[in-house]
Amino acid sequence: MSGKLTRIMALDVGVKRIGVAVSDPLGITAQGIGVIERQGQARDMEALRQLAAKHQVSGLLLGLPRNMNGTLGDKAREVQEFGRLVEQELGIPVEYQDERLSTRAVEETLIAADVRRSKRRQVIDKLAAVYILQGYLDRKAGNNNSGV
Repeated sequence: MSGKLTRIMALDVGVKRIGVAVSDPLGITAQGIGVIERQGQARDMEALRQLAAKHQVSGLLLGLPRNMNGTLGDKAREVQEFGRLVEQELGIPVEYQDERLSTRAVEETLIAADVRRSKRRQVIDKLAAVYILQGYLDRKAGNNNSGV
C-alpha cells in the first residue's frame, strides 16, 4: 500500500435518483452524502463532477444490479453503460460492486428502526450507496463479515 489517502465515491444508480456515498480518506468507512435527482445526462454528469471535486475522489464504485443467479440483465448493462460515460466524462476510474439485495437490506433495517415510509423513501438511495461502498471497503480490507 502506498500510504496515499484517497476517497472512493459510490453510486447507487436508479432511473429517478442516484444515491451517493464517499469513503473516509483511509478507506475504512462509508458516509452517505446525498441523492442526485436525475435531470438528464449533462446535469447528472455536472452534479457528479462537482461532488467528485468537492470530496477529492480518486475512484468511483457503481452498484451493479446482477440477477439473483449472478448474470447481468438489462439494468446491469444500463449501469455499465452509465459507468463508461461517467469514467469518460469525469476521467476517474470506475469499478463495480455486486449490489444484489442492497436496497432490500437497507429497507429492512429502516423498517426495523420504525422509520416512517415517507422518510424511508427520502434516505433509501443514499443508504444503499453507503451499503454498497461499505461492503466494498470491508472486502478490500479482508473484513467480509457478510456470511457469504
